[in-house]
Formats: sequence, C-alpha cells, structure tokens
Amino acid sequence: MAGAIFPWREGNSFELLIDGPQFFPRMLVAIARAEEQVELELYLVEAGACAEAMVQALVQAAERGVRVRCLFDDYGSLAFTLTLRQRLMAAGVELRFYNRLSWRRWVGNFYRDHRKLLLVDQSMAVVGGTGVTDEFWTPGEDASEWHEVMVEITGPLVIDWQLLFDRQWIANRHRRAWKPASHFGLPRLPRVPPMGEGMGRVAYADARQHRDILQSLVRALNSGQKRIWLATPYFLPTWKVRRSLRRAAARGVDVRLLLTGPRTDHPSVRYAGHRYYPRLLKAGVQIFEYQPCFLHLKMVLVDDWVSIGSCNFDHWNLRFNLEANLEALDPGLTRAVAASFENDFALSQEVSLEAWQRRPLWRRVKQRIWGWVDRLVVNLLDRRG
Repeated sequence: MAGAIFPWREGNSFELLIDGPQFFPRMLVAIARAEEQVELELYLVEAGACAEAMVQALVQAAERGVRVRCLFDDYGSLAFTLTLRQRLMAAGVELRFYNRLSWRRWVGNFYRDHRKLLLVDQSMAVVGGTGVTDEFWTPGEDASEWHEVMVEITGPLVIDWQLLFDRQWIANRHRRAWKPASHFGLPRLPRVPPMGEGMGRVAYADARQHRDILQSLVRALNSGQKRIWLATPYFLPTWKVRRSLRRAAARGVDVRLLLTGPRTDHPSVRYAGHRYYPRLLKAGVQIFEYQPCFLHLKMVLVDDWVSIGSCNFDHWNLRFNLEANLEALDPGLTRAVAASFENDFALSQEVSLEAWQRRPLWRRVKQRIWGWVDRLVVNLLDRRG
C-alpha cells in the first residue's frame, strides 16, 4: 500500500444530513457565511437549477473577497456549461478539472476524481456522495430523485480533509498523482480506537496507488460481531469484500445489504452485480433493494463503526478513482446512521433465495450477459496491470 495514512482524531462533531433538500441548503448557507476560503471537489456537476444555486453562492463569495477553489472531474462535468464556467472564472473563482479527456490517453481516460467534498474556512467540511445536479436537489422542492447522505464535520479532522484537498489541487496542476513526503501521516493502518465522542479519520483511495479505504473496510467486516449493514448503488464488490460478508454471516453476524432497486441510472451495472446474489443469500446475507427512488448513498455500519463517503467499494472504483470516506466512532452519528438504515430497509423489498430462483428468463439472460461483460473487463484490466 503506497501513500501516507491519516490518523484517528478525537474532539470532532458530526451531523448526518439525509437527501438534497436537507444538505444543499446547509452547504449554501456555509458558503454564504465564508470569510476566508471555500473549496469544492466534485465528480458530477451538471447545468440546472441546483448548479445555478451553487454557482451563484460561489460567485458571491468570490466577489466579497473569499478565495474560492473548485476541482471538478473533467468527465463528470461535461454537462457543466461553458457559460457557468465563465461566470465562475469572471468572479475570480479558481477552477481546475481533473484528468482532461484526450483520445491519445486511451485507458488513461478512465482515471477519475470521484470525491465529494466542501470545505469552508478550514473549520467545516461536508463529505459524502452527492453531485451538483437536479437529481440530488431542485431548489424549492422537498423531495429528491436520488437518495443520498452527507456528513457535516467540525473539529480537528477538518484539517486532514483540507490537506487531502490541497495535495490533490497541487498534484492536479502538474498532472501527476499525489506522492506525499515521507514525514506525512502514518506508515500503516492505525488501530481502531474505542468508541468515543467525536472520533474520526479520513480514509481515501488514490487510483491504484493507495487503498487504505478498502483495507479498513475489510478489517471492519472481519472483526464485526453484531451487525454489518452496507449500502451501495453499484454492487460490484471485490472478492475480499464478498468473502468477508459471507464469513461474517456464517459466524452469526446480522449482515444486510441495501442496494438499488429497479430505479437506477446504470441498469447494466445492477444486472452485472446480480450474479453475486445466490452465494451471498445461501451464506445468510440479507439483501434489500430500495424501492422509492434511486439509492445513490455509500454508507457502512459495522457494530458501531461508520464509513460514509464517495466510495462504492467496487473493483472499478478502487482501480481508477480518487475516493474519500469519513470513518467515525461517535455514538450520535452511529445512532443516526442506524436509524437511516432501518428506515431504508422498511422502504425496500427483501430478496429471498426462493424468489431469486424463480426469477423470469429475461432477467436471467440480462444478468448473464452483463455479468459476463463485467467479468471480461476485469480480467482484461488485471492482465494489463
């Protein structure tokens, strides 16, 4: 594992914010109150009412003298129009794009910045899985098309999030990966501390060079005693994650997966992930498919340990993407996450092994085709790497 590792820090405050109508107004108010600096790192940014509200807040902050820096993924922001970009730059916003697309780069175009992070005055961070699109939030509406969570963070941990952003901002200008100095961070994954008020750390993935975010998850899954609840919209987990889930269920842990139902932006990915259902169900893993809308959140609860952020923990994400999650051991956040899961389980359809074995032929064909395509791509990439 290459790259430095962030430590656990105590004395932080966390608040779980569920869905765009709750977290976007909070983010916009924070930007409006900024006095010195605002940083925004995003994957998905598209023109619309949500983007208009965000651009207006950023422009107003820059015009009153706040330093505003935005790092957007080039592919994820293709629908962020030239007019909106020019408005930001005309107001003095520093705007950079991660890994500009180029036909000369071929496979190199797959490397993307998938992180979602807002920083204000080095005193507050908001992290999670949102993009700035109307699917997550349309101003004036109480509901959103995509179900998502963010966490508002204050305390010493914000400085680590700031450091993660700053390092990528600098690396992006020189078109290279972040290679921190040897004195930065910890040499190996830190031990998980006892539950305490405001305990948290930054876990990240850096496009094949650094994956402590995966190692930390696998360690948590292997040590879980009471419950393992995992939510992800794109269920293409690594072999280690699948094995850990099966073993945990076999030793009597309450293992539940909260996955997207028929409402998804990538049906092919959903069908590809279905090939893992039978073996997990036979091992005792419970699978719930969320019904009201597209479930886009990425959240894990293992006993009292929480991980929330941008990472889907699938082999594609961990191979090509910059990812970042908050890991926390905080009683208040744990209760909020557990309540969110319980509410979502109640709005989901549980998949039984019996019902799965009776699924229609057309679904079996789609699952077989897309599963084969995914397996072929993974094998080709493994051979290349």
